[in-house]
Amino acid sequence: MSSERKEFLDTALQAARLAGQVIINHLGRISKRDISLKQASDFVTSVDRESEKVIIGTIKEHFPGHLFLAEESLKECGKETYRWIIDPLDGTTNYIHGYPAFSVSIALEYEGEIILGVILDPLRNELFWAEKSTGSFLNGHHMKVSEVHTLRESLITTGFPFRCKEVIDDYLKLFKNLFLRVSDLRRAGSAALDLAYLACGRCDGFFELGLSPWDIAAGSLLIKEAGGVVTDFGGGIDYLWTGNIVAGNPALQKGILEEVKKVFGGIINR
Repeated sequence: MSSERKEFLDTALQAARLAGQVIINHLGRISKRDISLKQASDFVTSVDRESEKVIIGTIKEHFPGHLFLAEESLKECGKETYRWIIDPLDGTTNYIHGYPAFSVSIALEYEGEIILGVILDPLRNELFWAEKSTGSFLNGHHMKVSEVHTLRESLITTGFPFRCKEVIDDYLKLFKNLFLRVSDLRRAGSAALDLAYLACGRCDGFFELGLSPWDIAAGSLLIKEAGGVVTDFGGGIDYLWTGNIVAGNPALQKGILEEVKKVFGGIINR
């Protein structure tokens, strides 16, 4: 690993750990005045903002010339340099309720490609990371996607389309179609954690629509570096910007994608 790439990784890991400490310190201590509504069913807390401030501040100390795409503040554009894509608290609604499924997600993009991804589960002290062409790791140990070969044996994760509830009927149709083919389906409420779990083999596939780049960026690299497959709803590579993603181990992703296309073929590029 080059010294520059090592500094990228070390900085991202440091930022994630510091943000995780902020999140744990405030768990169970926020009040209604600490919570605001961004849009229907989409909340932000003072903890989201504090976590994001810590992450950006930590990274800027090392890389003051880099850009940022962060959920709660900076929306800087530019594909010809490095840009950090940050979700300071993925699973805010869970966090507000004390439901134990939330995470920190940090990715680094260079010339439009994700080259580094870090996801922290602060409750379980599980730190997932991946670098392009170097593999995926959980607390320092290599991880791989599962070897489940059939949908009927698979555990699939998903997320409800709370940002685009107008498609709920189609989503429920897809949910039913897959539910009848798989072992079971799960919805935990943190897309970043779902993707990290897929990368380490705890589940076998994932689909969701209407996500944002910061929900997907780090986790998509974790999966690919762990041997998995990630596409958009059309089978292409625009999942980061369409927000529509289908991921899985190589044996199952195609089957999940086929079911998605049957239902959502008309909004593949939306």
